[in-house]
Amino acid sequence: MNARTRNVSIQVLPLIPDAIPVVDKAIRVIQDSGVRYEVGPMETTLEGEDLDELLTVARRAHEACFDGADTVVTVIKIADSVNGTSIEGKTAKYRGGAAG
Repeated sequence: MNARTRNVSIQVLPLIPDAIPVVDKAIRVIQDSGVRYEVGPMETTLEGEDLDELLTVARRAHEACFDGADTVVTVIKIADSVNGTSIEGKTAKYRGGAAG
């Protein structure tokens, strides 16, 4: 299979009243992984050529949530194309819009 850029988005949902500190732990795992990523308001999107690596990072982020939560629901989405796909390609035309 040829090398192409893929995106994996992950949304961790620790089932506890104050989830933000636990979500921060998941994001820290992603930051420390070395893969390109972008944190959004509802999920974090990873980008790279190696799908296995991206899914491993997503799994580690999910597992990090158990340091603070007993139950975690994680939603993972994969975007892939024979021509590659990128965060920039999906969002460039929306950048610089009004906050709200």
